[in-house]
Amino acid sequence: MSPVHVRAEPGEFAESVLLPGDPRRAEYIAENFLEDARLVTEERGLLGYTGIYAGRPVSVQTTGMGCPSAAIVTEELIQLGVRNLLRVGTCGGYHPEMKLGDLVIATAATPQDGTVSSITGGVPYAPAAHFDLVHAAFHAAGAVAPDRGTFLGPIVSADLFYDPDKDPQALWHSLGVLAVEMEASAIFTLAAMRGARAGCLLTVSDAIGSGKVERIEDSALKGAVDEMVGLALETLKALH
Repeated sequence: MSPVHVRAEPGEFAESVLLPGDPRRAEYIAENFLEDARLVTEERGLLGYTGIYAGRPVSVQTTGMGCPSAAIVTEELIQLGVRNLLRVGTCGGYHPEMKLGDLVIATAATPQDGTVSSITGGVPYAPAAHFDLVHAAFHAAGAVAPDRGTFLGPIVSADLFYDPDKDPQALWHSLGVLAVEMEASAIFTLAAMRGARAGCLLTVSDAIGSGKVERIEDSALKGAVDEMVGLALETLKALH
């Protein structure tokens, strides 16, 4: 039986799936990085595709924005037989040495969201990326994106894009957190609970400092995202 939101049947998704938030990015990845890509689902605009990369089936599925949406998609993909889930998205960089367009390989995601707490019943929990994905991404980064800064470490998943805190960078950088995004903590949590593997690669689209935010230009973002997607696909390839 097809899940409620990811309207597909078992076998229509590959075991390894890229998870962008934006449906347009899912479509772009399918059309430009996968061979013989076909649309698998489009329920509620959450576009999903399956194609071939390096001779192996790979899928790409939109999660939407925020942990609640990402949690629904993650649960249903795992119901459909997905075993490797790799988020590919953008983030706000907190590390002062980060440049716009740099890459982040997340090792863990502090859950500054309500979804993980609801899943765990309020029990303190530290959502972590699976070591296999972190290891594969770290070792592939030098070959795929040798000229791009790459940061390895923890991130934070927030509910709010427009943070009312006037200087969030001061707190999070002092705790060693590299960047902020909105989905990884829920994906990591559910994958761990269901016996799947999850990871997260991010492109720094905003540099967040004391009282200011610098945004990347669209043309520069495209090139950085292309390299991130290339790294993500090589990461999944290394798992087999």
